Amino acid sequence: MNSRPAPQPEPDADLSAWDDALRGRHVLLLVGGGIAAYKAPELVRCLQKSGAQVRCVLTKAGREFVTPMTLAALTEAPVYEHLFDPAQESQFGHIRLARAADLVLVAPATANLLAKAAHGLADDLASTILLASQAPLLFAPAMNVAMWQHAATQANLRLLTERGAHLLAPDDGALACGEEGAGRLPEPAAITSAAAQLLKARTSLEGRRALVTAGPTWEALDPVRYLAARSSGKQGYAIAAALAERGAQVQLISGPSALTAPPQVARRQVESARAMRAAVLEALPCDIAVMTAAVADWHCGAPAAQKLQKTRHRAPSLKLAQNPDIVTELCAHPQRPALVVGFAAETERVLTAAKAKRKRKGCDWMVANDVSPAKGVMGGEQNQLHIVRADGVEHTPRQSKAACAAMLAERIAARFSPSPA
Repeated sequence: MNSRPAPQPEPDADLSAWDDALRGRHVLLLVGGGIAAYKAPELVRCLQKSGAQVRCVLTKAGREFVTPMTLAALTEAPVYEHLFDPAQESQFGHIRLARAADLVLVAPATANLLAKAAHGLADDLASTILLASQAPLLFAPAMNVAMWQHAATQANLRLLTERGAHLLAPDDGALACGEEGAGRLPEPAAITSAAAQLLKARTSLEGRRALVTAGPTWEALDPVRYLAARSSGKQGYAIAAALAERGAQVQLISGPSALTAPPQVARRQVESARAMRAAVLEALPCDIAVMTAAVADWHCGAPAAQKLQKTRHRAPSLKLAQNPDIVTELCAHPQRPALVVGFAAETERVLTAAKAKRKRKGCDWMVANDVSPAKGVMGGEQNQLHIVRADGVEHTPRQSKAACAAMLAERIAARFSPSPA
């Protein structure tokens, strides 16, 4: 399964180490309907000991395993259960709860809750919050091993992780049903540790300014036709989202694309390579530049003022001029970002071409990917990145573009992290 796993905690996690990450943070705990819900009170205690402010949402099935009174006593706050509660919904309670949370934690995440979240169903308070929330989502699944391994559950997990949700994989062991295998809810200390690491990661680029280019450029031949590269912009948009999730202030400069701008990302749309160059230079200074755009190498020196008419006897002759090399110019600029990451989309000799491009353009890193038609990368949902640095090449697995983006953002954050003493 291509997933976007949450940080996996050490078995004997020291919760005090995560106090800074959780202190004062608002955690909304959604308790699903499984036997593992009996661990919810202990989970609340663990989160509180690390400084989090916890509110609980209890599903109808979850109420069969833990009482609202128990959770209310521990959190010293109301426990929310009903979507159509006049006392809450008169103030759009589900939206308020979703917006107030720094983290939405689903534990236990049942197969039913995962299916609802994956397919956008909103027939109760918990599933409506999952659809309305813009906070990071952390799912801690717990269920029978056959349910966990079922193709439908695994497909739902893929959908959720590709959209940016985080998964804390269940433990192996004896299950309440008497069977053995994957499906146990991780211990509350482990869930708390994963939640803290996730929140800590979201501030790892705080105070940094990032520039991301994405999509193709269109180079006009006449008022109707244009030259362009095959690029959907999906990988660049995913990288912009991943950097913003880690606290960076992100400027996304996008060629023509049907994609929606990610949350917390300022998007500027351009059409031609020359317009993209101007937008990039206007976005300086910044700390990080990730140049994923598939910029056309040439433009028509003098586009026709009127539509070129088809003739029976010959094709029109086009005079092409070279477009500016935006990455090379950026690397030589007086306000050069501290980290410039180029992208090399190749169909043959992928690593050889990427290594040469990194040196020629002056990038710190060059990310190579094979875009041969058989790979299905252009416009597809998956990718495989090869990060070329001066000290070697890091090969990553083929995975969703969201997972590729999260991995690259993690490497960038590590690049800016202070070295340990």
